[in-house]
Order: sequence, then C-alpha cells, then structure tokens
Amino acid sequence: MKRASEFAVQPSWRLLLCDMGLNPDHLLRSAQLPADLFSRNGGSVTAAQYFRLWQAMEDCAGAESLPLLLGQSVSSEAFDPPIFACLCSPNLSVAMQRLSLYKRLVGPIALTVDAQASGCAITLECYGNEGAIPKSLALTELVFLTQLIRLGARQRLVPTEVALPDPPADLAGYTAYFGVTPLRRPQIRLVFSPEDGVRPFLTANDAMWAYFEPGLGKRLSSLDTAATMSDRVRAALMEGLPAGRYSVEDIGKSLALSTRTLQRQLREEATTFTDLLNATRRQLAQHYLSTSSVSHGEIAFLLGFQEVNSFLRAFKDWTGITPGTYRQEIALKR
Repeated sequence: MKRASEFAVQPSWRLLLCDMGLNPDHLLRSAQLPADLFSRNGGSVTAAQYFRLWQAMEDCAGAESLPLLLGQSVSSEAFDPPIFACLCSPNLSVAMQRLSLYKRLVGPIALTVDAQASGCAITLECYGNEGAIPKSLALTELVFLTQLIRLGARQRLVPTEVALPDPPADLAGYTAYFGVTPLRRPQIRLVFSPEDGVRPFLTANDAMWAYFEPGLGKRLSSLDTAATMSDRVRAALMEGLPAGRYSVEDIGKSLALSTRTLQRQLREEATTFTDLLNATRRQLAQHYLSTSSVSHGEIAFLLGFQEVNSFLRAFKDWTGITPGTYRQEIALKR
C-alpha cells in the first residue's frame, strides 16, 4: 500500500486549534509554514511539515497536556472528509477498517486493524520524520481514535488495552479518560472488546457514505498510481548522469529530499540508491551501444565514470561481456 507524500490541509484545522486555545498564526510561524496555509484552497503539507506543525503544537500546549486537550476539543465539525466518512460506518470495526484505508490521506500515519474473536485491535505507525517523532503524537492518536469511536457509538466505550512506547509520567488524567491505564509497549495500540467492535454507530449513514466514497476512492487511486520513489530516482539519474550530478546528495537535492529520507524510502521499496544507479547506468550504456556510434570513452563520460576502464569493468560485471562484444551482438541481430 503506497504512502502519501503530501496531506491536504482543511480549513477546519484552524477551527480545531482555536477550540484548543492555541493561536493558529503563532503555530504557523513557529513551524515555518505559510501564513495562509489554513485559508488557501487546496493547501497541503509534506510529512516533515506535518511534524514541524505538531512539534509547534506540543511546544505551545505541553507534551503531556496536548493529547487530552485535543480529545476534549474534537467534534465532527473539525473532521477531514476521510474521518467524517468513517462516522457513517455501521459499527466500530467497519469504521476502523475504512479509516485504515483513508488515514494515509490525512497524515503520515499508517493504521492496521485486526478484527478477530478476541476483539478489534488498532495499531498505528508514524513515518516520514527525520528527527524524533513528537512524544505527544502517539498518545494523541489513541485519544483521537477513542473519541471518534465514542462519537459514533454515542457511548463512553472503554478499550480493553491502551499501549504506547513512551507513556507520560503522570497517567492519572489518561487513565480517567480511557477508563484503563495506558501500558508501556513497543507498539502504538488500541484494543476494544468483540462486543464493542460490532456495536452499532448511531452516526451510521449509508447515503452520506455513498456521497463520500467515490471521491475518497479517487484520491486513493491517484495515490496508488503515483510514481514510486525508485521511479523518481531513476528519472533524476537520467538527467543528472550526463551533467555529472548523480551522487545520492545530488539526487536528493533535485527531489527536495534529505539523503536520509531518500535512502529510507528506497529501503521501504526493497532497493538501494547504489542498485538504482548501477541499473540506470546499465540501461543507458546498452542504449548508447545499440543505437549510436558513440565511443566507449564518450559513453563512460555520459555515465559519470572518471575513466574508460572503470566503465569497461562495470559493464562486464553487469552483463558478463564487454561493451565491444555487446555492440557486435546487437549488430548481428539486425
């Protein structure tokens, strides 16, 4: 499942921040984001910008206070369309299954749902942040999901388990909120009983779901057909190799990504920058050898090799034959 690289900003974000007693303009300045972000049509943020904004919120409200502050301020008026659409679901389990699809449209957080006889378990994972993820984010997500579920069921449902890697030192307020004490566990996790998993949502609305679903499906389709990071790196290498700009730092700069982010996203696609560089060089070398009379020295230069012999050795490593033999074989096939 492809992860989004940008996330739509809704005007309702300003409303939510104001309800929390936070100054939206101050937060935008602190996060070094455009002053008109919450008012512009079609505004969006990258994962890094999302985390900067969150860090600004944490700095302003306090890491231990922010999750409950947001939970107390959440209302359906402040929901993005993907979140609001989940309230149209028939029950908790279906709502979380839908949210697992659409959460990646809202922010850099992946959500996994496991609905079994033992209960409905929701696990979250953050991605796209270079530094440490703000400590309050994991707990805020668990508070938010619990509040969303309670809004749908119109009952104070109590989870059977709340877990996160770094719970706050003072758990009294959160124990009172959840109805169960948060545990220190490796995963960010929320579990509800089997009975609560199928408990009807009073906000269920098939007509509204039918209205939202096509647009959300289109946004997911656009995301899933977007170029992979590997595709983007290959395209950047095609342009950068002849100009001598093909280091991982050069390519990261051309894609507006840090070297760490670029390498991490390639790892997530089960490849490396070196693999893509070699594959791109091989592809271009075979193209030059089969479609032109460009000399080996010129090809070496176009591929960013400092010496012809380096190119000759690399090509034999890639193909098992020399560039001259490859060129002869191509000529014989014509």
